[in-house]
Amino acid sequence: MNERHEVPADTPLEIAGRQYRSRLLVGTGKYRDFEETRRAIEASGAEIVTVAIRRTNIGQQPGEPNLLDVLPPDRYTILPNTAGCYTAEDAIRTCRLARELLDGHNLVKLEVLGDEKTLFPDLVQTYEAVEVLVREGFQVMVYTNDDPIAAKRLEEMGCVAVMPLAAPIGSGLGIRNPYNILTIVENARVPILVDAGVGTASDAAVAMELGCDGVLMNTAIAGARHPVLMASAMRKAVAAGREAFLAGRIPRKRFASASSPIDGTFF
Repeated sequence: MNERHEVPADTPLEIAGRQYRSRLLVGTGKYRDFEETRRAIEASGAEIVTVAIRRTNIGQQPGEPNLLDVLPPDRYTILPNTAGCYTAEDAIRTCRLARELLDGHNLVKLEVLGDEKTLFPDLVQTYEAVEVLVREGFQVMVYTNDDPIAAKRLEEMGCVAVMPLAAPIGSGLGIRNPYNILTIVENARVPILVDAGVGTASDAAVAMELGCDGVLMNTAIAGARHPVLMASAMRKAVAAGREAFLAGRIPRKRFASASSPIDGTFF
């Protein structure tokens, strides 16, 4: 007879002292219009939504459609990001603009890219930006590669969450180096969220089964044939992956192990 254990109680995702029920974070780019953005994000159940300050109007362009009209800050945590920045200087300037536009909001997603083809992070520029932003009181959630050493260093520099890529941004390739992600998770004392490379619901579930605290995605939903339906699928996948992680999977074995063992049979 299998030994039974008490079911572990889950806890909310906590970032920078604030708790969230949803472990799915979503972007706001690449949708057909703001209405589709609104519907998809509602279907995702996300409470944190990222906004590319250099590409999306949240008030810096008066008279033009404002994303905050469909995603109000009193309902969602708006997470400004520095998408499109290739230097620490540009990223820092973008974060300062976001804080001004959002009335002192300090939570930001930092990404400093290395080149336009791969969109891999430039870690030297990322470290430089983190040092300045943390000193200025920003709460930095940082995009990085799946290097456990880099992830730990960013945590030690004061980032409130570390966000390793699963694969190149927008590639949909899924988690290419699961053991790297697992090592990052095992060594972390801040939330670890997979960011970039998720393509479908099973990718999100794998990230959560590895023990990640959450998943951030944009293209996987916005680029799907039916974005609202994919958003709903991602919501369920993240929840299922989290439950599977808490439940504890069976160990992998080379040979079969019968579901109905012969030990204790009556003949």
